[in-house]
Amino acid sequence: MGQTILVVDDHKPTVDLIRDALTPQGFEVVSAANGAECVLAVEEQQPDLLILDVHMPVLSGLDALHLLRQRPRDHNLPVIVLSGQGDFANIRRAWKRGADIYLTKPVRIGAVVAAVKWLLRSDGESAPPEQQPDSKHILSGVVASDV
Repeated sequence: MGQTILVVDDHKPTVDLIRDALTPQGFEVVSAANGAECVLAVEEQQPDLLILDVHMPVLSGLDALHLLRQRPRDHNLPVIVLSGQGDFANIRRAWKRGADIYLTKPVRIGAVVAAVKWLLRSDGESAPPEQQPDSKHILSGVVASDV
C-alpha cells in the first residue's frame, strides 16, 4: 500500500465515502471516530495525512489538532479539515489551530482527493509563494469547496 491517510469523523458514511475514493488511488485509509481516538491513532499509525471533522464527541477535531500541533513530531503533519460551517470565523479558527486545507460539507469527493494529492505531492515542489501562509494573508493556505 501507499501513503496512510487517517480519516477522523464520527459519521461512518463519510469515512466510507472517503475510503472508497482514496483506496483506488493507492492510499491506505485508517479511521478514528473522535478527536481523542485521533490523537492516539496518530501516535500509533503515524499517518502521512489527516482528514479531520470538526464537530465530534469526546474531543473536537480542532482541539485534537491543537494537541497534535504542540507535538514536535506532528507539527508538520498535513491536515485537511472538513466542516459543515464555512463562515470566516470557523475557517480562521481552523487555520489558527494548524489546518492546511479547509473543505466545507457537503463536500465533493473529488475536492477531497485533489486536496490529498496536492498536500502529499512527492515531487518535492513547494507551494507557490502566493499560496504560502503569512501574516498578511490569513486564508492563503485554506481552501473551501463550493456547495
